[in-house]
Amino acid sequence: MLTYPEIDPIIFSIGFIKIRWYGLMYVVGFIFAWWLARRRSQRADSPINSVQVDDLLFYGMLGVIVGGRVGYAVVYGWAQFTSDPLYLFKITEGGMSFHGGLAGVIIAMWMYGRKLGISIWRMTDFIAPVVPLGLGFGRVGNFINGELWGKPTDVPWAFVVNGTARHPSQLYEAILEGFLLFLILWIYSAKPRPYLAVSGLFLLLYGVFRFTVEFYRIPDDHLKYLAFDWVTMGQILSAPMIIAGAVMMTMAYRSAHIAEAKN
Repeated sequence: MLTYPEIDPIIFSIGFIKIRWYGLMYVVGFIFAWWLARRRSQRADSPINSVQVDDLLFYGMLGVIVGGRVGYAVVYGWAQFTSDPLYLFKITEGGMSFHGGLAGVIIAMWMYGRKLGISIWRMTDFIAPVVPLGLGFGRVGNFINGELWGKPTDVPWAFVVNGTARHPSQLYEAILEGFLLFLILWIYSAKPRPYLAVSGLFLLLYGVFRFTVEFYRIPDDHLKYLAFDWVTMGQILSAPMIIAGAVMMTMAYRSAHIAEAKN
């Protein structure tokens, strides 16, 4: 088993300014997203050009930050938020919610797509493959912060935290929802796919990966298990993603087959 190294979440401080590993991971994620989006924008089937990528990422960053924080405050920190509305801005207390960030990005893509006269789903098909790396780096940030640990276990790759060996559930998510999901989507989208298919595959696989990891992750103390002594909030929020993703992929390929038949 491995011993958790107790990494200081603050890289360095300059006066009252503190540079944190968690924030740095988000910056690294956005840089990779920008670079990958620039590459995708050079394809003939891209809905936007390389110049528009900068605006796209600006909208996306707003969606992630605003949606992620509002989502966390509403779903996971409702008691703190209602007692102290300024809790919404205390981003180091509780962090971000992926599902809230996803909702924020979808709204952002709708707004930017509307500005350009492009369908929201064409925008999400474009951006979906560049998102997972940011998710992966964010989970690495959770690991550095020493948060979101998994259940006690005796597997050889467990980390000993405060005397208890635990699943490194943050790293499970980083690998599955981040790096593996990126590889699958990047390879899958290397060729033109039916409208909605890339977005649907993102929702389907993320939902499956997150739902699975929740079996190894400890639920939030104030929420605990919501049903049957195993159902977590993360699973409840991920289940609709699995269903929506499967429906979208079915619609995508059914529409493509109908179009081929007409031709």
